[in-house]
Amino acid sequence: MGLISSLKKTFNKPYKTVSVAEAKDLLSSGAALIDVRSVQEWRSGRASQAKHIPLDRLHTSTAGINKNRAVIAMCQSGVRSASAAKLLAAQGYDAYSLRGGMSAWRSAGEPVR
Repeated sequence: MGLISSLKKTFNKPYKTVSVAEAKDLLSSGAALIDVRSVQEWRSGRASQAKHIPLDRLHTSTAGINKNRAVIAMCQSGVRSASAAKLLAAQGYDAYSLRGGMSAWRSAGEPVR
């Protein structure tokens, strides 16, 4: 394997990062939205279609997530959702991380309950 191939393999993310608009398109096509924030953050407001699975429980709590659907991970700012998307991709999911997280979701005027 050449150096460039090796570097691409090393730095290639197994998931995609999406904007709020791209996430909305995925959701309208049947994707699942997983909120990986803490219980306190979840209680402070969440996307109406999100399922709550805190990041520290995600490695053992994916039973309710359909592997035949895309999965978008969401946190507060996008850092934990990237970790969640990487974990989900490693488990065979078509995984995405929401860029900017709940902060971006709210800024875009999307509904929060």
